[in-house]
Amino acid sequence: MFKFFPYVLKTLWRHRARTALTVSGSAVALFVFCFVGSVQEGLNHLQSQQEAKRSLIVFQANKFCPATSNLPQDYDRKIAAIPGVREVVPIKVFTNNCRASLDIVVFYGIPPQQLRKARDFKLVAGSWGEFEKHQDAAMVGERVATRRGLKVDDRFSIGQHTVIVAGIYQSNNSAEENYIYTHLDFLQRGKTNTVGTVTQFEVLLGTDAKPLAASRAIDKALEGESVVTDTRAKGAFQLKSLGDLTELIQLSHYLGFACVGLVLILVATTTLMAVQDRVLEHAVLQTIGFTPIRIFGIVLTESVIVSLLGGSIGVLAAMIALMSSGLAVGAEAVTIAFTPTWSLALSGVIVAAITGLLAGLPPAWRAAQTEIVPALRSL
Repeated sequence: MFKFFPYVLKTLWRHRARTALTVSGSAVALFVFCFVGSVQEGLNHLQSQQEAKRSLIVFQANKFCPATSNLPQDYDRKIAAIPGVREVVPIKVFTNNCRASLDIVVFYGIPPQQLRKARDFKLVAGSWGEFEKHQDAAMVGERVATRRGLKVDDRFSIGQHTVIVAGIYQSNNSAEENYIYTHLDFLQRGKTNTVGTVTQFEVLLGTDAKPLAASRAIDKALEGESVVTDTRAKGAFQLKSLGDLTELIQLSHYLGFACVGLVLILVATTTLMAVQDRVLEHAVLQTIGFTPIRIFGIVLTESVIVSLLGGSIGVLAAMIALMSSGLAVGAEAVTIAFTPTWSLALSGVIVAAITGLLAGLPPAWRAAQTEIVPALRSL
C-alpha cells in the first residue's frame, strides 16, 4: 500500500480546495476538543495534588466567598495545639471576582517567613529578599504574569490593592501559578482595616496525622469561640468552592464528543463525494489489475490522511495557544488552570486518526464495489 502513497497525495492535491476545507474543519474541531480537554486535565491535576491531601483549610462555617469569611487570627494558637498539626498558616484572601470567571485574580496574604515553608515554588525572576523586605511586594505566579504582561518591579493594581512585583514563580501545581502572594499585614491594613482577622487557616499535618480526625478535632476545639469554623481537607475544600463549575467542566465532555462527531461527518461526507466523482477512475483501476481490496485501502488512506492532517494542525495550534496564554477559570478564589499535556495532545492525534478510519469505511466500501462495465458505459 505504501507504494501507492504518491498516488493518494496527487488525488488529494487534484481537489485541493475540497481537501483544504476538510482539513480546516477537522483542525477547528480538534482545536476545540483540546481546549475542552485541557480544562479537564487541569481539574484532574488539581484533585491529584499530594500536598492537598496532607493539609487542611479552616474556614468560617456557612460562608462561601472569601470576602465573607472572617476568623480571629489568634485561633492559630489553639489549632497549633491539636495533635498531628505541624504548622498553622494564617491567610488573608482577596479576589477580584467570587463568581466563575476566566480572568480571576487572587491575592493571598501570608506571613513571608511561612510562605517558603508552605509552598514549593521555583523562582524564575526576582528575589525572595526583595519580597521579604517590602510590605507591598508580591510574588506573582507565572500564569498571572503571562496573562497580565507583568515583570519584576512592575506595579499591579486590583481593586484597593497595589503591589510591586518582587518575583515570578513556577510551581508543580499549575493552579498555584494563578495566585499572587503578598504580606499578610499588607492585605489586613487595606482601606477596610481587618487587622486581627484572616480569611482562613491552612493547617499542615504531620506524616502520622489523619486528616479527617484532625479536622474534627479543630472544629471541636473552636466550637465555643465567637466564630464557628468548618475544617476540610484542602482538596475537598477546593472542590466545594468550585461547586457548579466542576459539574459544568464534567458536562463539557459532551462538547468534546460533539467535535469528534463533527470530524467524523465532515471527513465521511468529503470522502464520499470524492468517491462519487471518481467512479470511472476506480473502474479503470480495476481493468488494469487493481483488486477491490486495494481500492478500498486507497480510499481509506485518503480519509485517514485528511483527518489526521487536520487533527494534527488543530492539536498543535491548541497546545501553542494554551501554553502561551496561561488561561485559567476559577470561582471563590480557587482556580483551575487550562493544562496542555503530552497525553492530551497524543489523545487528540489518536482521535483524529481513528475518526478518519471510521469515516472512510463506508466510502471505501462503496468504491471497492464499483462495477466495471456500468462505469465504463458512462464514457
